[in-house]
Amino acid sequence: MDIIPTGPVPGSQRLELLDALRGFALAGVLVANLEAFSLYYFLSPAGAAAPPTFAADRWLAPAIDLLVSAKFITLFSIMFGIGFALLMQRIGQSGGRRWYLRRLAVLFLIGLLHSAFWWGDILRSYAVAGLLLLPLARMRPRNLAILGVALMYLPHLPWWQGDSSLAPRAHAYAAALVAFSSEHAATMLRGNHAFDLWWWQSHWRVPASLPGLMLIGLALGNSQVLRDPDRHAGFWKWLLACLPVGLVLALLVTLSDYGRLGRFGDATAPWRHALDQGIVLLVALGYAALFVFLFSRARWHRWLRHLAPVGRMALSNYLGHTVVGIAVFYGIGLGIGPRYGTVAVVCTFVVLFGAQIAFSRWWLDRFRFGPAEWAWRSLTYGQRQPMRRQPVGGADSTLAARS
Repeated sequence: MDIIPTGPVPGSQRLELLDALRGFALAGVLVANLEAFSLYYFLSPAGAAAPPTFAADRWLAPAIDLLVSAKFITLFSIMFGIGFALLMQRIGQSGGRRWYLRRLAVLFLIGLLHSAFWWGDILRSYAVAGLLLLPLARMRPRNLAILGVALMYLPHLPWWQGDSSLAPRAHAYAAALVAFSSEHAATMLRGNHAFDLWWWQSHWRVPASLPGLMLIGLALGNSQVLRDPDRHAGFWKWLLACLPVGLVLALLVTLSDYGRLGRFGDATAPWRHALDQGIVLLVALGYAALFVFLFSRARWHRWLRHLAPVGRMALSNYLGHTVVGIAVFYGIGLGIGPRYGTVAVVCTFVVLFGAQIAFSRWWLDRFRFGPAEWAWRSLTYGQRQPMRRQPVGGADSTLAARS
């Protein structure tokens, strides 16, 4: 059965596709982040073998690394660039420049506040990397894509070296595990600050690659491939071919890293970072293409469209991950920690993301924006924005809620 749409995609349907794709990306981000919130991320090999769920963990953990880790945050970052492109198309580059800069400044402040509680915050990096999009917004999509790939790989060149004076990974992880398991909020916050500094210095290539990923998203947003997927079915089929290639390479690397295949070089070597970055980009773009194709099929569309409200409230839901993750796993919350391994990660994901799907739909039936989106927008404009949906002009309200 042909899975390509049979006609042009109307504007409202295209926005629904992008919102749903963003919700899909956020689901994968949640799985990866819950592994860190559960503190399983910080366990030594001996510690990872201790939970009673070890028999399942030894298969679930590699599966998460293979299918999820880094792939969905890459897709989520690409979506940021796509969102910027649509934003500029609506407000115009000249008239919206100052507004966009205020928007990034507020996002940076939200990220700073968020990072005080969780070291894995990505909003700060998005706000800084987003500055590059404005002067390049009018470049041709092909040139944007080429520049994006180049900037994505720039931090992985072998002559870019990290800080050799940083504490060893095992020491930093052990200290973080103790701090996050503590029942004292002050201890947790100090440990979070210390690990935040260590992680971003030792993993500096992650934020340094974000501008490139956003430019790839900007290229997609400025082109016609998302405006009319039917007309550009060949492009999406080509992009879909990236998925099996990326997954095969990811499988080889994952099996090697987990000792189930011959050692595939030093995982900390720059060339390995470059290979890993290429793999996650192939898989992320393949996931996007697969989603676009499935979204066009009626039987899949009925289910996938439920992700659209989650994507429209991406900031609120992303911050909600931190609230629930700390409340369930950290010592200052329920203190479950890593005792149930990745099984707890999967179970928490099912419950939490299912709740976010239901809550997002309920909320947006009544309000124009998610709670965090409303605060972001109000602070950007410097005045309180209307929150409740208007009984008349629903279409306008829906469009405004996406800006």
